[in-house]
Amino acid sequence: MQSTVEVSETALTERQKDVLDAALTLLVEAGDTLTMTSVARRASCSKESLYKWFGDRDGLLTATVQWQASKVRGVPVDPEAFGLTSLTTGLERFASDWLRVLSGTISVALNRVAVGHAGSDKHDLGAIVLENGPFAMARRLKPLLRLGRDTGLLHFQDTDEAFRTFFGLVVRDVQIRLLLGDRFELTEAAIDRDARRATQQFLALYGADTKAAGDGH
Repeated sequence: MQSTVEVSETALTERQKDVLDAALTLLVEAGDTLTMTSVARRASCSKESLYKWFGDRDGLLTATVQWQASKVRGVPVDPEAFGLTSLTTGLERFASDWLRVLSGTISVALNRVAVGHAGSDKHDLGAIVLENGPFAMARRLKPLLRLGRDTGLLHFQDTDEAFRTFFGLVVRDVQIRLLLGDRFELTEAAIDRDARRATQQFLALYGADTKAAGDGH
């Protein structure tokens, strides 16, 4: 049975993290030929441990994707100390984490394998990546967006639409270029710059000051 519990860094032991890192490396190297045996061999652990921790291959794949996605940190929200600065900082941090993970070698390879599974009779890694990648990112960011709306800092009607807009501003064409083999590299400075740019563009679209100015015309 596929695991439905979202993996977080704090929920894993160091040994389990090592196993999931080994599984990610194997996915990059071998794609969909990953097996419980190959992961056990690479991670120097028993298959019994893998079955105990992750249930089965589906569970292992799901946990592996969740482990990669967990590197995009959630944004803590404190309604009592919330303002434009904390909203902006939260959006920028989320965006920079997202770009850093998305542009890494592991994510690119994982997404290539997932795309290859889409619409095929193979094990549906595509669905696992979709649920535990973009959909999980949405679940992680929406509380911040809703708090921004509830405190009057943001104006939008549909949280899903607001999230998809932010997604587009952050990711732009980066993912598709990397998936198609463009070898450009995002430096730390470029990631920070692009995260700030995406956040400012998002606030220009949905920020309270912008909406108020628009309503006055």
